[in-house]
Amino acid sequence: MDNKLENIKILINEETLKNRIKELGEQITNDYKNEELIVICILKGSLYFTADLTKYIENDNLKIEFMRVSSYGDEFVSSGKINITKDLELDISNKNVLIIEDIIDTGNTLYYLKQVLSERTPKSLKIGTLLDKKSRREKNIIPDYCGFEIEDKFVIGYGLDYKDLYRNISYIGYVD
Repeated sequence: MDNKLENIKILINEETLKNRIKELGEQITNDYKNEELIVICILKGSLYFTADLTKYIENDNLKIEFMRVSSYGDEFVSSGKINITKDLELDISNKNVLIIEDIIDTGNTLYYLKQVLSERTPKSLKIGTLLDKKSRREKNIIPDYCGFEIEDKFVIGYGLDYKDLYRNISYIGYVD
């Protein structure tokens, strides 16, 4: 892949993204009415999704936290080894926690992360993802909130990257 956007095909356009994210925000608002909620943004990929999603969550008891988890060995293939490179600063014990991920692929990273966070005894622990690529699933991870189910394509944009590029594209795209 080179640095030319003209080779990128649109999978999910900006308006469709915005509308679905608003729907998810309203659903989460209803699910956590009057309850404290800690939203964990998994960096870097879910930054845009988390920022936009939380704008639509109407909750005065909302806190946003960040984690960075790494599992990639080379450009496309997971190494299988998962590292937490930035951990939470807040205590999540007895709190409602919502992990926000950009994409669920094999499920290995979220499976590991869910185990780690469960040991910290949250009141509830749920998963929200912008994209779900079920065809590649290796672990039994089912998101509680899902933006879009997609085919097995290498996607970029709206936080998703290729070699740390293309995150700032306002839509989800792919290259054949």
